[in-house]
Amino acid sequence: MQRDPEGGALNQRIDPRITRTTRAFEEAIVDLAGRRPVSQITIGELADRAGVTRATFYNRYSSPLDLLIQVLYDDLERGHSREAELRARGDHSAHELLRMSTAEVGDHVERYLAVYRHALDDPADSGVYDALVRHFSDYALTFMADGDHPGLPEANRRVIAQFMAHGFAGAIRAWLKDPSVTKDDMVDAAVACAPAWWAADGR
Repeated sequence: MQRDPEGGALNQRIDPRITRTTRAFEEAIVDLAGRRPVSQITIGELADRAGVTRATFYNRYSSPLDLLIQVLYDDLERGHSREAELRARGDHSAHELLRMSTAEVGDHVERYLAVYRHALDDPADSGVYDALVRHFSDYALTFMADGDHPGLPEANRRVIAQFMAHGFAGAIRAWLKDPSVTKDDMVDAAVACAPAWWAADGR
């Protein structure tokens, strides 16, 4: 471990001011994007809501959409981390893990329901759903590369990942567009349509 001239360990902790600023930006974008499409949010009002300058925003992000996607990704990743912990423990079957991970995504969408509904209604906000597809595609690629999956077809994995990602994002879109469809309906349908190799116990 590196030490400072006084002989103590170098402080590797993140500056609390950076943490506070990050949290302020995250809270501001979620609040504003829950009120109207992110394409209509200006950097000026976002900075004002967060209580910082525009320059501070530009030092961290390229656009309000960039910030919003980071917030959504971070929340999705926390869910994937919980799934990975359960998978490592080996207490659940692959099918149980599939249902739990799908339900976790449903919970994520519910946490940011207003954000996703705005993105659904405004074509200018398609970047939110594009990001969701990219996330699911990356997750599918990682899943296929991690461990043995009996029955996984000998086909281009990037194409398989895109197929899975668009299907899952489409299920979420169907849920949000139709008031008669519930989160449980979405989870049931997504799990039922998942390929057999995804829920196969091959580890």
